[in-house]
Amino acid sequence: MSILLKRFQDDTSGATAIEYALIAGLISIVIIGAATSIGSSLFNIFTNVNNGFSAS
Repeated sequence: MSILLKRFQDDTSGATAIEYALIAGLISIVIIGAATSIGSSLFNIFTNVNNGFSAS
């Protein structure tokens, strides 16, 4: 039993998977934030263009 616990204690493969998952999560949050910001900017640009055509 103590050999099994020692092997479990020395195993770090799960920690690496968790680190990769955290990095992927942070990257996805940044991408979502950037896409939202770009989407809002594009919406404002197209609204202004549409209003410009409607006024003339």
